[in-house]
Amino acid sequence: MKDNSDLPEDDDRQPTSNPFDPKRLRLSQRFAQGADVKRALVTVPVRKPSPQEFFRVHPDEDWRLDTALIEIKADREVYLVDPKIWPLFPNECKPKTLYTTIDRRNVITLWPVRLPDEHGRLDDRSRSAHEAAQLATEKWVRLSADMALGAYRIDVAMGVFPDPVWPNDVTFQDLLKIAFKSKMIEDLDHPALRRLRGEI
Repeated sequence: MKDNSDLPEDDDRQPTSNPFDPKRLRLSQRFAQGADVKRALVTVPVRKPSPQEFFRVHPDEDWRLDTALIEIKADREVYLVDPKIWPLFPNECKPKTLYTTIDRRNVITLWPVRLPDEHGRLDDRSRSAHEAAQLATEKWVRLSADMALGAYRIDVAMGVFPDPVWPNDVTFQDLLKIAFKSKMIEDLDHPALRRLRGEI
């Protein structure tokens, strides 16, 4: 005989609901809006802003960096270079400013813009890019190349867009680490340098 001594005297529990009931399985609006999740920042592209997107530049100068980069154009890859390597590859190491940008979809990128050479010369395209970056610290702008002008055309959004929401749980150093996690050149045996030397 089954022992029912452990059951409540007035056990009026309802039968288990149907596991296939659509009401149970339907996503809530909060889930669709992402209210219960937090997106991890694991990818930071290194590229210029898309000509189809309005963007802003972080106004804090601590969120930008004048440094040297090596670009392997055949692979469309950009590498951050340790300062001890700079004098060994003066033609390949290009001085650039890395600006922190954010677009209307909240995509964070690092935008490399060429700096003046040792003689202080700077082409019009790079000069207009720096001007766009400065303007973008206060306004939403869009950048597109104008071949006839030899520079970038800068469009300023006339609509009332809200200010960007910059991430408050990461630092600029974190962005560098994410963006260049596998693209930091610290020694002469790095595959990118070996390729430049024609060894691979």
